[in-house]
Amino acid sequence: MSAMNAFYAQSGGVTAVINATACGVIETARKHPNKIANVYAGRNGIIGALTENMIDTSKESASAIAALMHTPGGAFGSARYKLKGIEENRAEYERLIDVFKAHDIGYFFYNGGNDSMDTAHKVSQISRKLGFPVTCLGVPKTVDNDLPITDCCPGFGSVAKYVAVSTQEAAMDVASMAETSTKVFILEVMGRHAGWIAAAGGLAGKEPGDAPHIILFPEIPFRKRDFLKRVRQCVHDYGYCVIVVSEGASFANGRFLAEAGTRDAFGHAQLGGVAPVVASMVRDSLGYKYHYAIADYLQRSARHIASDTDVKQAYAVGKAAVQYALQGKTAVMPVIKRVSDKPYRWKIESAPLGRIANKEKMLPRRYITKDGFGITEACRRYLEPLIKGENYPPYINGLPKTARLKYKNVKPLLSTKFVV
Repeated sequence: MSAMNAFYAQSGGVTAVINATACGVIETARKHPNKIANVYAGRNGIIGALTENMIDTSKESASAIAALMHTPGGAFGSARYKLKGIEENRAEYERLIDVFKAHDIGYFFYNGGNDSMDTAHKVSQISRKLGFPVTCLGVPKTVDNDLPITDCCPGFGSVAKYVAVSTQEAAMDVASMAETSTKVFILEVMGRHAGWIAAAGGLAGKEPGDAPHIILFPEIPFRKRDFLKRVRQCVHDYGYCVIVVSEGASFANGRFLAEAGTRDAFGHAQLGGVAPVVASMVRDSLGYKYHYAIADYLQRSARHIASDTDVKQAYAVGKAAVQYALQGKTAVMPVIKRVSDKPYRWKIESAPLGRIANKEKMLPRRYITKDGFGITEACRRYLEPLIKGENYPPYINGLPKTARLKYKNVKPLLSTKFVV
């Protein structure tokens, strides 16, 4: 049997290290030309397959692919586009298989989070039903760190490092000004339902009284009275108060503090800025001068301060995905298994997509202090190894050097067009 082509796509919000995973996939596939002829990357994720808009990575030099290791964002374009259920929209899946057939694509590597694992699982099922079996591998990626089974998710370690460093540095700034100026600083971080990123801010505090003084987790219902009491106490005791708040912080009834009333392409509530909401509470009830920052895209694109652990794990899952595919495994995802905390050791294993798709891993209650405003030592033991090590990109004229790709398109072969 002649070698088949592979299709690789990036999905959902990108990370500082998702391109390291792409590098792992492409470099590993190139080592097996007798089984994988070429790797085609979807332009703008899965949409690239549906519209037959694919990039031929074989046209890229080895050095250009290697440069993906230190390039943030999604090199081939990502998309928030969720394939509906097979029963709801069979046409999308049939189109996908038609494109795979036309281009001799026998391998599908979908690099994303919860919804993406569901898509990879569905494609593995429908491809068999349509008589063109495709080896489908989910490849983990999410800054939210909420995929089950895997110890951590590529992308999280670097965002955690950014948040921990930013919290520490901003706290020193506020502390130096608190006597005559700002008393309260609020850092808003990502995390819709799971508080892993917010918890990372807690790494900045090493001794009692260190910032952050308050962390607002999605897992802990927000109680305004308790919160304001804590802010007042911190300002009294330390002269200032630093708060890390997750965008998904919500009231006891489940309503987000900052829900905007709209929904994104995946059907998730579109969240507005929670930091100004919290800041308004502080101003109106306590009268303290405040500043706030919304980390937003900065936290997930900060490749210049990426965790070395995260970079290595991101590459490893891409490499493992190809190796598993060549072993005949399908409908699985490479997962990271922690072997030990000190010294930190880990390995890669595989897990069925059916156990991962559409499931979220929340921050365990034992990782949150009894009062609900901080992290425990168990949480610190979990988090610290994930942010360790520096993996600086090369610099040119003071700015990080990034990959420059040719983006040569694969020639379309189907006569029909598909509109998404």
